Amino acid sequence: MSRTDSGEAAEAAASTPVVELDGVGMSFGGRSVLEGVSLELAAGRVVALLGANGAGKSTLIKVLSGMYPGHRGQIRIDGVAARLHSPAAARGLGIRTVHQHIGDTIVPGLSVAENLVFEELVGGRGGVLLNGSRILARAREIQAVLDLDWDDRRLRSDVAELGISDQQLLILARALATRPRLLILDEPTSALSAAEARRLFAIVERLRDAGIAILYVSHRLGEIDSLADDLVVLHEGRISDVQQRPFDWDAALGAMLATAHSAATRRPEDAGARGGEPVLSLRGVPLRAGRRPLDLDLRAGEVTGVVGLLGAGKTELARGVFGADRFDGGSMLLDGKLFRPRHPVEAIRGGVHLVPEDRHADALVPGWSIAENVTLPFLRTVSSRWGWIGHGREATAGRHVIDTLGVVARDEGSRIEELSGGNQQKVVVGRWLARTPRVLVLDEPFRGVDLGARRDIGRRARAVSAEGGAVLLLSADVDEVLEVADRVIVLVDGEIRLDTYDPEPDRIVQALAAV
Repeated sequence: MSRTDSGEAAEAAASTPVVELDGVGMSFGGRSVLEGVSLELAAGRVVALLGANGAGKSTLIKVLSGMYPGHRGQIRIDGVAARLHSPAAARGLGIRTVHQHIGDTIVPGLSVAENLVFEELVGGRGGVLLNGSRILARAREIQAVLDLDWDDRRLRSDVAELGISDQQLLILARALATRPRLLILDEPTSALSAAEARRLFAIVERLRDAGIAILYVSHRLGEIDSLADDLVVLHEGRISDVQQRPFDWDAALGAMLATAHSAATRRPEDAGARGGEPVLSLRGVPLRAGRRPLDLDLRAGEVTGVVGLLGAGKTELARGVFGADRFDGGSMLLDGKLFRPRHPVEAIRGGVHLVPEDRHADALVPGWSIAENVTLPFLRTVSSRWGWIGHGREATAGRHVIDTLGVVARDEGSRIEELSGGNQQKVVVGRWLARTPRVLVLDEPFRGVDLGARRDIGRRARAVSAEGGAVLLLSADVDEVLEVADRVIVLVDGEIRLDTYDPEPDRIVQALAAV
């Protein structure tokens, strides 16, 4: 269906915003995550929201979903100020969100039918629906909204038996059953096959033509280019670009990735020189199903920077090298010898260290001190031969990280949760820099840290390479990579699109923007 087929009715409806944000802001612990966001979401239009990790997309979604009622600024619905003080209040005003993590919104152990009617049951509207036959009848009505054809046997089965794409359709049908005014889709195709994604696109077009306002959050530029009427770019909590189609992708990516190459970004004078012999070599490693396998050498004395948007395969690359996940094929050589870590412990013993993207899930232990978190991967070095931990050595390691990276804390005995997010990140980075690794992998290492700490981390990474190690830096921020790397690789959907020792910001953006 062409966009012009929507007719004049959709254009007239779009003239009045269904939801309007005026100067919306949100802060956590004194740090502003959203600042002065003003945005109109009109009936019958798809507004795509684009931004790098940490840009504020999730916070904006949660504000609109009623999860963060303490925001600044004003939200108006049909021109009337509204207070979204809870998710139930947002739903009552016609705002429905299909979140990226489907597992958070289905209830394993309940049937498909019970999940379809779940909100009606827990919202006090269930009543007679507690009767099994009536639950089934209502579930049939809800699934019909999306023309789903699940038979009664499927409706009675445990929802956990559904594939991820069918679970997503279930959540979408449940949301549409209430006839929303605004539908928010957060990375809706992240777990879908190409065929399943095309099915979703047809649904989105149908909903737009029915006059529903849609906020579509995605990192996949091709999807946005084909579906969206408008494009809004967030960078560091602020709107940095607004466009109507046809979209200027160079401008959009520049606004998203801060590629103005500010004066604050200074590439080291010795950057750009080729390193020595390969320390770690990857051959035929697939990062994405159906994409060309990856060949990559990480060389001694060289910082290799990988730029990629969310979903490009950066984290899969980092976790595979570290043994946290297994590659589906291919091989690795570490200093010329076969390297096949079955667990991060084996990678650490080989001198491969990883600063992970998600520090809370993969790096920190709540309730433990700074010193305990720093020495966790290296207990042998702070333990006696009888296995007792030497607390003096542990404390020394903790103090070293505090001093070298300027961690703001009472002392090395401070519990990790007492620290700000930026200082927690310094602890995670400092843990791995306390020793000289053979291969240092940094996955979004600058998240939440100030410019001074960012430069300190960059200098320490280059010091690792100067001592003969190989460094792999992965980031969605072009300036972060240019500030540190000798060699820059652009990764798009699991494939290398650019590999250069003489990076130019415009070339990087063009490679990223190839829709």
